[in-house]
Amino acid sequence: MKTAILAISLMLLAICPGFGQAKDADPADVGSLDAIMKAVYAVISGDAGQARNWDRMRSLFHKDARLIPAGQNKAGVVGARAFTVEEYIERSKPFMEKEGFFESELARRVETYGHIAHVFSTYESRHSPKDPKPFMRGINSFQLLNDGKRWWVVTIY
Repeated sequence: MKTAILAISLMLLAICPGFGQAKDADPADVGSLDAIMKAVYAVISGDAGQARNWDRMRSLFHKDARLIPAGQNKAGVVGARAFTVEEYIERSKPFMEKEGFFESELARRVETYGHIAHVFSTYESRHSPKDPKPFMRGINSFQLLNDGKRWWVVTIY
């Protein structure tokens, strides 16, 4: 089984030129699984009126990464929508910068195999770190890749 997975991984690397292309990331942000998880939460968090460091966010994600929010709308319909990193930034930037948004990790469950990791990350969100209660809680499903040089976020669902 391990041999088959390795063979498939090598085949994908061969047919996907530019896979895991280097981006300018702070090595402290991408040098460990813990570091990249903390960097993702830190980069989206900030006070109302504070611009986020979107270049830092871009540096954490693989070039083909997707962010896939899922949930229930007001009509009760459950669904999901996939965004590129750029689409996510454009969609969330006005809200995050107008309202203030702080997302913090409460718990984490990690499974790794070879160069890939899956992380269930339970979080809560506040408009200010001083808010007594979060306005939202949830779980993110992260899929990450280590290319031998650094960690990349491939998907957040």
